[in-house]
Amino acid sequence: MAIQRMDHVGVVVNDLPAAVEFFVELGLEVEGEATIEDEAASRIVGLDGVRSEIAMLQTPDGRRVVELVKFNSPASPEGEDQEPAHVPGIRHLAFVVDDVEDLVGRMRSHDAALVGELVSYGGYKLCYVRGPEGIIVELAEVTQ
Repeated sequence: MAIQRMDHVGVVVNDLPAAVEFFVELGLEVEGEATIEDEAASRIVGLDGVRSEIAMLQTPDGRRVVELVKFNSPASPEGEDQEPAHVPGIRHLAFVVDDVEDLVGRMRSHDAALVGELVSYGGYKLCYVRGPEGIIVELAEVTQ
């Protein structure tokens, strides 16, 4: 077998503290934070002079990790933070939650907004929420 497991998902952000607050409010826990500034990191990502800050956030079950990365150098190009959910590429992260309606209400204090609607579908209450820098998170509450 070539793959043993999925280790983490990396998300590049411009405002690391806001992104950390958003994911902590969702229920993830900060596992660690670091500053990365060395030749090996530059070689790995294929950029010269990499200086970045990272935060690793773990799901409560300890099995999944989201890595948030803020590149201080080189400067990140400006991107569109309101891309629709059907643009090619990684568009969202999905989490199973206890009470989707309560969580959506709490996320509004972090400037999160519903992308569409909260809908009952296939044994779940589902919605997409857009958070900082356009990150889309799917929230799913099991109803069966």
